[in-house]
Amino acid sequence: MRSKKDTFMHNVIAIVYDFDGTLTPQPMQEYTILPEIGITKGRQFWKAVEKEAFKTGGEDIVTYMRLMIEMSNRKRFPVTTKVLKSLAKNINYYPGVKTFFKRISDYVETQFDDINVVLRHYIISAGLKEIISGASIAKYFYRIFASEYYYNEYGQAVFPKVIVNDTLKTQFIFRINKGKESLHENINLYMPAEQRPIPFQNILYIGDGLTDVPCMTVIRKNGGYAIAVFKPGDSKGLKTCKKLLRAERVNFIAGADYTNQKELDRLVKLLLNNIVEGIRYNKETFNQSKKYFS
Repeated sequence: MRSKKDTFMHNVIAIVYDFDGTLTPQPMQEYTILPEIGITKGRQFWKAVEKEAFKTGGEDIVTYMRLMIEMSNRKRFPVTTKVLKSLAKNINYYPGVKTFFKRISDYVETQFDDINVVLRHYIISAGLKEIISGASIAKYFYRIFASEYYYNEYGQAVFPKVIVNDTLKTQFIFRINKGKESLHENINLYMPAEQRPIPFQNILYIGDGLTDVPCMTVIRKNGGYAIAVFKPGDSKGLKTCKKLLRAERVNFIAGADYTNQKELDRLVKLLLNNIVEGIRYNKETFNQSKKYFS
């Protein structure tokens, strides 16, 4: 039986996506639970969250999850896994998103069939995993990392179980890198680079703003890639992305249009080409070492 040391293992590519503002124009809550509890203007809710977090000294994500439960209870609206998943059908996506994941996976499979490259799509989001899991695009993701509720014996959400904010997002980058994707697995133990199943240079991160900076920074500093997207026509979003590009937090910026042959699609394929060439080089180096020094 061949051991892992005898086989080149670094042929997996991960594209990691933020969700709100990256794949969708608005936060997922504004398409799903907020309208159900009478909040038609999402800005009002997020201002209430900001005010409450400042008042209590609480963390923003914990605060929004708590307020959603409290407001839902007052409206006698059940917050259950089933309900949250069912509301995901109301989410609107940027152009091309619904076909993007399969299209990009097919591109990798057909363009690089000689080197046996595997592409995985991941989500890391401060939004709710229960909602994302019910989305029409959920089937394309290898793993979804997002905030979660704890549910009581009646199936109702009672308090936050998992929190994912901008800094905690980086934990999941390391989980992907080390192959320790269960929250019960320790990622703090030392693991040599050659043993990590998905090297940083095989990771591409796509996000929309400042909350994605920690992930972008970790990936870029370790040889990976990042793209910042902005809502087409949004001058404020474009300005933020320009700052990220100027600060070298990202490789490229583009409007959030995932349609085939648009700028974002072209840039993703360009970076995938670059990643695959790196895999070719590393595989040849591995084979040379095994041939002449083993």
